[in-house]
Amino acid sequence: MHRVRVDFLQESITLTAREARHLRVLRLTPGDIVRVFDGHGQEAQASLVRLDDELAELRLGALVDAAPETPQPVTLAVALLKGDKLTDVVRASTELGVSRIQLLSTRFADVPEIGNAKLQRLDRVAQEAAKQSRRAVVPVVLRPIPLSALPETTQGFVAHPGSTSRLTALLDWSVGPTLVSGPEGGFSEQEIALLRSRGYHAVTLGQRILRAETAPLALLGAIAATGV
Repeated sequence: MHRVRVDFLQESITLTAREARHLRVLRLTPGDIVRVFDGHGQEAQASLVRLDDELAELRLGALVDAAPETPQPVTLAVALLKGDKLTDVVRASTELGVSRIQLLSTRFADVPEIGNAKLQRLDRVAQEAAKQSRRAVVPVVLRPIPLSALPETTQGFVAHPGSTSRLTALLDWSVGPTLVSGPEGGFSEQEIALLRSRGYHAVTLGQRILRAETAPLALLGAIAATGV
């Protein structure tokens, strides 16, 4: 069943021209049923009332059970990456259940900053990934902050070669975890020391050196593999 992201679950819903055109491509007609979700965890059935080239109207139906989320929200703090690597990370991390993506400026970051257009594109990628993966929650993608601005935590984990600690052995769902992943050049020793001083645990991702776009997904995959 086709799923549509909407701002609010309300009795009458008007969709954007872009979404209306998509419904026409799918050959939907008035009376057909779709799913609508608000990006914050609620999902419902809705019936198509009207559809033309520029407009679609839906009538809200019964609420349905949304896909389960993790016991606490998971934050991914990831260094800025060049090209489409960041797009790939946002897409896959949404599928793996992250709730919040905090972009980071770090010493060895591939790019120093991103503009509004790229940030908006990442938002759209997260929305499409949530739709595809049947999540009712769309992660928020936050503008980059310096690594030094990350807050203290008791459930923070940073991927760091040479560590022997395993994320799953330290994970405690009484607090939402924050996973930190660096750029292609990794974190400096000073940055690792800063993170440790703020409660972040250095954890291993195995014996291999992973690329910057692979490491954050390995962190999330370790959580996903616990089945929560």
